[in-house]
Amino acid sequence: MEHVDPDVLALISLGEDVDDTTRDHLARCERCTAEVAELAAVVATARTVTPADAPTQPPAHVWDAITAELGLTGAGPSSTPISPTPAERTTVERAPSPSQAAAPARRPALWALAAAVGGLAVGGVGGAWWAGTAGETAPPVVAQAELEPLPGWDATAQARVHEADDGTRELVLVLEGGETDGAFREVWLIDRDVTRLVSLGILEGSEGSFTVPTDLDLSDFAVVDVSAEPPDGDPAHSGDSIVRGLLDT
Repeated sequence: MEHVDPDVLALISLGEDVDDTTRDHLARCERCTAEVAELAAVVATARTVTPADAPTQPPAHVWDAITAELGLTGAGPSSTPISPTPAERTTVERAPSPSQAAAPARRPALWALAAAVGGLAVGGVGGAWWAGTAGETAPPVVAQAELEPLPGWDATAQARVHEADDGTRELVLVLEGGETDGAFREVWLIDRDVTRLVSLGILEGSEGSFTVPTDLDLSDFAVVDVSAEPPDGDPAHSGDSIVRGLLDT
């Protein structure tokens, strides 16, 4: 018996309509019906996921320990200071670190399709896994924001601030779109009056984790901004923001 194409089964699990021949086959074939049920369960679960459910990247010291253990150099976070500007700019470490994502499944292509269209990014919202010790979970989210594109840009982003028991805070940012031509992307926190700003570091790729200075009041510096910065050596904000949003502190 010829079975329904796997891609068609995935579409059915997402609620797409099919022709009469396919419906007749499903009415008779237990194998195809079972596969649709499995995929539909994935979609149902995916549609319940929120950003608060996502694990986050580890803090910078975890990556430092990994690179030290492996004998790597130049692969971990850097701490290159930048000079303050007249806008009372505060400097912090630039500490981008790599993230991992994985979504094991019996039929990867179909499960990925169902999960992605259903609202769950493969590997979890944000695509960053908490890489702590066994049983360790991400610190709670204390603030988050949806970042919208500024004129001339086609991009969106989500930002979450996690706070550990010792008061350490990490801002995890995931950016979709906003590709730049030769420029790099820098993450900032800006005060509500948009007169003072803090550089958190450079966003490499589509996601990154950044240390929030301990003395920074997020109820004041509540604006998250990602800018396109030309490689001209000027540490000041270029004035060309890609996305921007307000933390719900």
